[in-house]
Amino acid sequence: MVNEKKKAEASLKSLHRIFTVPEAPHSTLGTIEQAISQNLNRFLQDHIIATDYSLTEIEKDFSDANVPEQPSFVSDHTEFLLEKLVAQSVHTSSPRFIGHMTSALPYFLMPLSKIMIALNQNTVKIETSKAFTPLERQVLGMLHNLIYQRDKPFYDNWMHSAEHSLGAFCSGGTIANITALWVARNEALKANADFKGVAEEGLFRAIKHYGYDDLAIIVSERGHYSLKKSADVLGIGRESLIAVPTDEHNRIRIDKLEETVETLKAKNIKPFALVGVAGTTETGNIDPLNAMADIAEREGMHFHVDAAWGGASLLSNNQRPKLNGIERADSVTIDAHKQMYVPMGAGMVIFKDPSLVSAIEHHADYILRKGSKDLGSHTLEGSRGGMAMLLFASLNIIGRQGYELLIDQSVEKANYFANLIAEQPDFELISEPELCLLTYRYVPEDVRRAFAIATPDQKDAIHKQLNDLTVFIQKRQREAGQNFVSRTTLTPNYLDRRSTHVFRVVLANPLTTKAILQDVLDEQRDIAKQSTLAYPELMAMTRRILG
Repeated sequence: MVNEKKKAEASLKSLHRIFTVPEAPHSTLGTIEQAISQNLNRFLQDHIIATDYSLTEIEKDFSDANVPEQPSFVSDHTEFLLEKLVAQSVHTSSPRFIGHMTSALPYFLMPLSKIMIALNQNTVKIETSKAFTPLERQVLGMLHNLIYQRDKPFYDNWMHSAEHSLGAFCSGGTIANITALWVARNEALKANADFKGVAEEGLFRAIKHYGYDDLAIIVSERGHYSLKKSADVLGIGRESLIAVPTDEHNRIRIDKLEETVETLKAKNIKPFALVGVAGTTETGNIDPLNAMADIAEREGMHFHVDAAWGGASLLSNNQRPKLNGIERADSVTIDAHKQMYVPMGAGMVIFKDPSLVSAIEHHADYILRKGSKDLGSHTLEGSRGGMAMLLFASLNIIGRQGYELLIDQSVEKANYFANLIAEQPDFELISEPELCLLTYRYVPEDVRRAFAIATPDQKDAIHKQLNDLTVFIQKRQREAGQNFVSRTTLTPNYLDRRSTHVFRVVLANPLTTKAILQDVLDEQRDIAKQSTLAYPELMAMTRRILG
């Protein structure tokens, strides 16, 4: 007799079980839990396959739009997730995954995450979060202290004040930047005389009341794309985000910033916010924050620093001087899910003046009552989980000294890689690391010599082939699944501002070794010669120029 496979059934008894009884230790899910607890990195290595399946192929496994009528057993569905989801995920914690701002996570965050999920707190309101509210306020206070370094009485007075907030915990840097610029806009167009303020009367009436022809936000051309989203959401339009040229080190040019301010003023356009970047996404460079703060103070602009990437460097006394001037910012964005090594979904905006958040304060009788200490009254997002718990744990378990070691080693590793690239006759460093991020490209030695003596038209042709070759190498290396670097486009001054495709590397993962970095270059060199178009054409062009 053939035994039919037992089917899961929908019953109150089975539903009650999945809410109360964990899977057996030897079940699929139980085995996974044990494996993750014993060696997370090994589990990921064993279950994420290196082969890069096409997105079209993966989509076939997620193409049914019907909600399943019948339930599935936990173990059966877990097997599906292992095979179809986990296996085709990105191994972001791999020491060879050095292309983006993600890293390996400390092991202790896994069991703590289970506690956080089990508690399922909603930090919008004390009634649904209790102790998570003062914990989150303390975390915001710790970051405020890291940036502004005020004395103990300041934090005793403001950290747990119901009418104030030192910042807001967000899902990421985008929401943090939007929140900061939302505050800046509402402050610039606040209630005045018989005008109730932009929050009540809207942008059209606000601009009319204040007599401006338009509003603007100023940032360098290396500003993050989230700032365009901010301009869009705030109703001033993406064209009102004014990009200022950068110098050869990808930092905003102060002379061009001054010109931009004067041009806007001559057009009766109010630049209500100036954004400095502390760790650009593409190159990791830091704007001259002190000089920008001087201009912001003089012109009455809200000075916001987007330090989503570089802000964690304040934890290192050795790197902190690179961010001089950040303490003069009215607001600062920091992402903890970058160099603070916590999972995705942990951004923050910190305000120098705790009363600034009153510009966006909102209440609802059924949930956010005036005078309460509810975090939701000063945040863009409503319902939120308790991610601050994981950052709080990391700050305590790793400590400032531990973070200093992590951050310093990442910068040292980036400097090592930059020197390694500079030593190679067939690689070219494009941007030197200021923190732990750098860019470079593959350029054979003969090509470099040919480019130096080529005519302008020949230089354009060589440049195009080098761009095509960079794209080919990066794609083929990603598909091979052994190493991964990302790709971006810059306009270096020494290349006459030509649009240049480059490899982008982020060396925050403490598990990345020098041997891996050498492997990355060796593999790229080998891949370059596999190109059947860009490489042969590039070398043929080079031979013609060199004679």
